[in-house]
Amino acid sequence: MPESVPNLLRLVLVDDHEMVLHGLDAMLGHFPRDVAVVGQATTAGAALILVAEQSPDVVLCDVRIGRESGLDLCRQITTQYPETRVVLLTVYDDEHYLYQGLRVGASGYILKRIDGQELVRQLRRVGEGETVVDHALAGRVALSAARLSAGEFWPGAHLGLTQRESEVLELLVSGHSNKAVASKLVVSEDTVKTHIRGLYRKLGVSDRSGATAVALREGLFR
Repeated sequence: MPESVPNLLRLVLVDDHEMVLHGLDAMLGHFPRDVAVVGQATTAGAALILVAEQSPDVVLCDVRIGRESGLDLCRQITTQYPETRVVLLTVYDDEHYLYQGLRVGASGYILKRIDGQELVRQLRRVGEGETVVDHALAGRVALSAARLSAGEFWPGAHLGLTQRESEVLELLVSGHSNKAVASKLVVSEDTVKTHIRGLYRKLGVSDRSGATAVALREGLFR
């Protein structure tokens, strides 16, 4: 039985696409001495039930589960079951999701293009207490760390912007609509509008074009 293998990582897989679940299960099945899939779920509610029943070592979860938020699920799992680690396995090559994931307690952020052997290696690191980030995003994380060490904290901090206001402003400058900003940050449009009002007030502007002009003038986003 797989449970008799020393140091075997017990996994729960969460994704709203059954084909993805079957593919992951098959891929991980090639590493029976490293990992064992003890449950699969296509909804956040089903995932929480599995975690309660199986007490897995790691939950592999997408950032989005249909219309549900994998980030909210991650927060619930890490709060209610602190011994279980959550790794976000997603197609979203987006540092905004990465930072949000880390803020809600994720132990890893990995892109779905990863191969089986590398996925198992990263899961092993998570099982040993490390936090892992896909190499495709590592450079951006390093840049953020450099800005922190230089006292910049985040773009616009010297103008009084909160980190979330800075994230919203960057997306506005990139041409995202309020709806798109809400989707990327996994918040409501009303929340986005609140952040926009706040950053407008701090930048001394009244509209998006004014905010963009200040951001470009200050060289906030390169």
